[in-house]
Amino acid sequence: MFYTFLYPLHTELSFLNVFRYITFRTVYALLTALAICLVFGPAIIRALKRHEIAQGVRVHGPRSQMEKTSTPTMGGFMILLSIFVSTLLWADLQNPYIWLVLLTTVSFGVIGFWDDSLKIRKKQAQGLPPRFKFLLQVLVGLGVGLALYQFPAYSSQLSVPFFKNFHPDLGWWYIGFAALVIVGASNAVNLTDGLDGLAIGPVIIATLAFMIVVYVTGHMKFANYLLIPFIQGTGELSIFCGAMIGAGLGFLWFNAYPASVFMGDVGSLPLGAALGSIAVIAKHELLLILIGGVFVIEALSVIFQVVSYKSRGKRILLMAPIHHHFELKGLSEPKVVMRFWIVAIILALLSLSALKLR
Repeated sequence: MFYTFLYPLHTELSFLNVFRYITFRTVYALLTALAICLVFGPAIIRALKRHEIAQGVRVHGPRSQMEKTSTPTMGGFMILLSIFVSTLLWADLQNPYIWLVLLTTVSFGVIGFWDDSLKIRKKQAQGLPPRFKFLLQVLVGLGVGLALYQFPAYSSQLSVPFFKNFHPDLGWWYIGFAALVIVGASNAVNLTDGLDGLAIGPVIIATLAFMIVVYVTGHMKFANYLLIPFIQGTGELSIFCGAMIGAGLGFLWFNAYPASVFMGDVGSLPLGAALGSIAVIAKHELLLILIGGVFVIEALSVIFQVVSYKSRGKRILLMAPIHHHFELKGLSEPKVVMRFWIVAIILALLSLSALKLR
């Protein structure tokens, strides 16, 4: 909005030329989202407490989780509010990628809200029927893939990390692949959201990495130098990433141990979907596996646990997802969270190095 209305005035007021720069608007999108969270966060938390919006924890979970039954959930509202408002203020609203990511994020937020509402109403851990919830996610993911496939000059080829001349073309299959990336990322972040600050920390780190990725992908000289696909307009997604980082930092202010609020599915599902859609738009879908390695590990721990129990009748972990396994092994919650953050930082750095190592 600021770009649309203020930048055209730079010919009369030269200082308004700063709105031309993506880096300037990214910084202020981050600060705006952070400010919105910090200002409105306490009121949102009080409202959640007043209406008793609290989600029960697993009966057979770690003992430390039993003490959190009264902690309000659905704090993802403040994240979505901050991202949406900040992006609308600082991004170029004529950029189609901005609207595509916003619509994807909001759509998964609606699914998460519906799921959380049923959990709270029923006072149980399950909200929407899993198959129905998954179907809704897949439909949104397919919509994003189809929309991208129709974009002029958009490629269905994959960019494979560490390989400069290997670009498999999926053709129409790319639509399904895009949906798989988005839905997979959404559910992986959702599974990670089990300890105070555990999910939002790696989300911030992964988004920071992707902020760099989309910037260089949308910059012709950088893209050509790094031998990565140049996609005109993707640099504008840096503003969205900045807003997402600011919202994440603001939420972490209240979600750090001991948490004053949980994000709920209304926060975790759209955050994961946003990461997935950004990866798809920037043509770095496979790089998401490395950047979001913590989420991948969490998701795989659940899959392996279920497969092992159903096939052998034995569990490979004390509890899945894997963060609860470490808790039951005796590690304190803050220590588990910090170590996962460290792993996320290492994986993000390795991922950024992959941009050059081809």
